[in-house]
Amino acid sequence: MTDLTRLTLTEARDGLKAKTFSSTELTQAHVAAVEKGRALNAYVLETPEHALKQAAASDARLARGEAGPLEGLPLGIKDLFATQGVRTTACSKILGNFVPAYESTVSSQLWRDGAVMLGKLNNDEFAMGSSNETSAFGNVVNPWRRQGSNVGAGASGAIEGNHLVPGGSSGGSASAVAADLCLAATATDTGGSIRQPAAFTGTVGIKPTYGRCSRWGVVAFASSLDQAGPIGKTVRDCAVMLRSMAGHDPKDTTSVDMAVPDYEKSVGRSVKGMKIGIPKEYRLDGMSPEIEALWQQGIAWLKAAGAEIVDISLPHTKYALPAYYIVAPAEASSNLARYDGVRYGLRVPGKDIVEMYERTRAEGFGAEVKRRIMIGTYVLSAGYYDAYYLRAQKVRTLIKRDFETVYADGIDAVLTPATPSAAFGIGEKGSADPVEMYLNDIFTVTVNMAGLPGIAVPAGRDVQGLPLGLQLIGRPFDEETLFSLGEVIEQAAGRFPVRERWWA
Repeated sequence: MTDLTRLTLTEARDGLKAKTFSSTELTQAHVAAVEKGRALNAYVLETPEHALKQAAASDARLARGEAGPLEGLPLGIKDLFATQGVRTTACSKILGNFVPAYESTVSSQLWRDGAVMLGKLNNDEFAMGSSNETSAFGNVVNPWRRQGSNVGAGASGAIEGNHLVPGGSSGGSASAVAADLCLAATATDTGGSIRQPAAFTGTVGIKPTYGRCSRWGVVAFASSLDQAGPIGKTVRDCAVMLRSMAGHDPKDTTSVDMAVPDYEKSVGRSVKGMKIGIPKEYRLDGMSPEIEALWQQGIAWLKAAGAEIVDISLPHTKYALPAYYIVAPAEASSNLARYDGVRYGLRVPGKDIVEMYERTRAEGFGAEVKRRIMIGTYVLSAGYYDAYYLRAQKVRTLIKRDFETVYADGIDAVLTPATPSAAFGIGEKGSADPVEMYLNDIFTVTVNMAGLPGIAVPAGRDVQGLPLGLQLIGRPFDEETLFSLGEVIEQAAGRFPVRERWWA
């Protein structure tokens, strides 16, 4: 039998329907893979007994002909999603061993459709980071490695040698999917945290339109930017996942009440006649020739498929990153005020309640979270609110209008690079200058600021053999077009699975 963990989500779905193997067999194969892959630190909590129980129930439903859209398929769940009865920490010390008494809407819809949970996936603390190096559980390791590098797992299971980040904040999700430790995974994207790690690991990730997936039960970072979405091995896998994850939720006031299409039907659809915008503002000074060549290759593929290429301008793009790093920390400082040691999670005693607050937050939050809380509190403070936060919100409106203008002119989607480089080494960036790390989001933050859908698809490799991705940005609630265009790139570039299981 083919190695079951090598299958894509849709291949596994079809195999279960054909009774080639059972959900229990499929789940057992992934449970074993998760155990062997612990050196990657992709999972912060494994739930094998829970998974096998769900798999047995799926096998019973499959036998009765009552299969759901994701029946019996083993998934990983980012540790930002509340899972009833299963520890959820947002990978922060301050939440301790918090066990929710409720289920997030997104994950509950996955279980409704028959999915199996293998465990909780590592992420940057409170989703604040671009490399998955800020987690209280330690950094995640990218299963890809530079050609010729000496990387391996020693007898203790610890990683040895030069190793790479998987991107963040959804680094655990991307690493687990790339390393075949789950068929697909949930993720969240506030400024690029689905698309950037997907590009770094040779996987596919889509950030849906803001409001397409419910935020209820997802630990908040920046409420006006956060959006859940899937990371999968293929464009089709993401289309299948998103249909189950999306939908109106009356518990989330930002959730949009509109029908969810069958996204899988858009995969393979002709893109002939579609107009693809190429924004001149994304050609940055000093941009790697590899990234420029990749972009030109993507343009050629879409043109060969019948799409029309149009040069466009998004003039306020240059302001997106600084505006984002005002808006996001401001919302974070407000959202994270609830973690005070009183209601749940970590509590460090003090002589009075104020000292208890101070000690709890000082010990519970990591350095990056503290940095963003301080920035956010500053820009919201009296005398600075108008100068920083209000101005950033005005810039955000201008960024949104830029996209509205080009879409009104008939553009169907915008093609850009996904990241300014391939995956970099753990510890290479951000320790001395956090701004260097923030620049990794330069191609992705506009999508969140404008509330648009965006997908990252692997499209090539750099000189060291590491995957590089292209990004497609779509009209609001037109994820279908992104799946159609993304599949064109995927078919032209080919899939990018990791062949050498050095971590096992």
